[in-house]
Amino acid sequence: MDIQTLTRFFLWCTIINGALLVLWTTLCILAPDLVYRMQSKWFPIRRETYNVVIYSFLGLFKILFLVFNVVPYVALLIVG
Repeated sequence: MDIQTLTRFFLWCTIINGALLVLWTTLCILAPDLVYRMQSKWFPIRRETYNVVIYSFLGLFKILFLVFNVVPYVALLIVG
């Protein structure tokens, strides 16, 4: 596997995961009640607990996205 293939791989990983992050963030900002109602049908949870959990996972996903997608892609661009 050459460096160009790895660079393209991390490019597409960054695009796909970035789109998921943007979609998730948009849903949490524009339709928080809808998302809460959908989730509370599956998991009985209080609204305050839900807010903490959803924003914690959102923050964790953002950190993991940056560390495992964006940083390797930028490093491969610099090296390549």
